[in-house]
Amino acid sequence: MQLDWTALGEVAAVSTGVTIGVVVVFALGVLGLARVEAAREGDAGTDAVGLGVAGLCFLACAAVVAYGIYLIVPQFH
Repeated sequence: MQLDWTALGEVAAVSTGVTIGVVVVFALGVLGLARVEAAREGDAGTDAVGLGVAGLCFLACAAVVAYGIYLIVPQFH
C-alpha cells in the first residue's frame, strides 16, 4: 500500500486553513453582536452596522457547514 504524502499534506493544510477561517469569521460575527449591545446601552450609532456584519458572518459560517455536509453525505450528489 502506497501513501501519497503530498496529497495528505494538502488536505491537512486546507482543512487547517478553512477551520481557522471559519473561527475568525464566527468571532467577527460575535464582535458585531457585541457592538449591537454596546450601541443599545450607549450611543446608537453602530447598531445597524454591527447587526449587518454579524448576520453576514453567521451566514458565511452556515454556508461553509452546509457545504461540508453536502460533501460528506452521498445522497446529496
